[in-house]
Amino acid sequence: MGAGPAGVYAADILTKSDVDVQIDLFDKLPAPYGLVRYGVAPDHPRIKGIVTALQKVLDKPAVRFFGNVEYGVDVKLDDLRHFYDAVIFSTGASSDRRLDLPGIDLPGSFGAADFVSWYDGHPDVPRTWPLTAESVAVLGVGNVALDVARVLAKTADELLVTEIPPNVYEGLASSPVTDVHIFGRRGPAQAKFTPLELRELDHSPNVEVIVHAEGIEFDEASMHAIRTNKQVEMIVKTLQEWAIRDVGTRPRRLHLHFLEAPVEVLGTSSVTGLRTETQELTGDGNVRGTGVFTDWDVQAVYRAVGYLSTHLPGIPFDHVSGTIPHAAGRVLDLDEVPMPGVYTTGWVKRGPIGLIGHTKGDALETITSLLEDADALPRCASPSPDAVVEFLSQRGVPFVTNEGWQRLDLHETALGVAQGRERVKVVPREEMTAICHG
Repeated sequence: MGAGPAGVYAADILTKSDVDVQIDLFDKLPAPYGLVRYGVAPDHPRIKGIVTALQKVLDKPAVRFFGNVEYGVDVKLDDLRHFYDAVIFSTGASSDRRLDLPGIDLPGSFGAADFVSWYDGHPDVPRTWPLTAESVAVLGVGNVALDVARVLAKTADELLVTEIPPNVYEGLASSPVTDVHIFGRRGPAQAKFTPLELRELDHSPNVEVIVHAEGIEFDEASMHAIRTNKQVEMIVKTLQEWAIRDVGTRPRRLHLHFLEAPVEVLGTSSVTGLRTETQELTGDGNVRGTGVFTDWDVQAVYRAVGYLSTHLPGIPFDHVSGTIPHAAGRVLDLDEVPMPGVYTTGWVKRGPIGLIGHTKGDALETITSLLEDADALPRCASPSPDAVVEFLSQRGVPFVTNEGWQRLDLHETALGVAQGRERVKVVPREEMTAICHG
């Protein structure tokens, strides 16, 4: 269940094994690729190039795609066990992790995941977004925080060359934003973004990137990280260079603040500001508050403090970590005993950490466990490939096949060519499925 990178990588590894296997990939959405299509910023074409490799897996004779099929609604675990010897859950993480701050639920306070879904044209989110703030705060210093800040700060015309749908372009074009502030609780050596993502902030001709020097501090643990980790060294070097350069005159500004912990979202009926407490490093890379508070004049707050997976019906779930309990990919029941024939991989297995490529090793562990169990797996009652098709058809599920997805893919590409772009996404689910069905 799940046709994002995690599910597709698992299918690919399984097809390369010595086992004669038939694999069906199910996804809630009419289109495959999960995070790559609906979680990566539209101005990252290099990452979206991964779809070429993923599509090659979907095109394998042993693999079928069933899109527009929702687990827990259209099919349940007992249904899947009727048709398959093994089931792998790879549903990813699409919700925002909660941040417990006073005022966090005020209008104008948003989760990054919801905003990413909007600008990526996800069919199940509203078509409009309230882009009314001149000054915006983004909480977090991971790659998602940088994506959110960059999309907010760029002009709509800069993003028009990407695959953003018309409603997203229109929304961004109406944004009055002038300043976007990124806040990190710890120091620059503890930032979670990658060097490439950081440097991309400075590529826009319309956005001035400003690093506030008062947060560029290092303790013993920070210096050790700089000496021993090439990635940390590159990040710190870039930030230090930006902190001492002269501020230019580009019309929009993107500010990076370190050692500033958010403590309260200000406002009564909507967001009117953000209060932070200045932090100091404690020698081990951690921080403590100094009792010095600053109120920032912002009218919107975006929290980018992590994604969270959703509990799947009939599957054990750890609500604290937001993951499925497992042992090397084998799903564990409430007594911590492996559930026969039930496995997991991807973010719903390990949590939303690491880059897309890290999912391959995760999938390998799960498939290794599955293959070790292969001879002992309970055999399904209806192994015929036609059985699940008949089941979904009888239930009236308008599922999408790989051939249907190819129709949508060609349609979106044609829309892009007409505008001198690579692709223009179709957003409404009904329109997507209608195109898929010809």
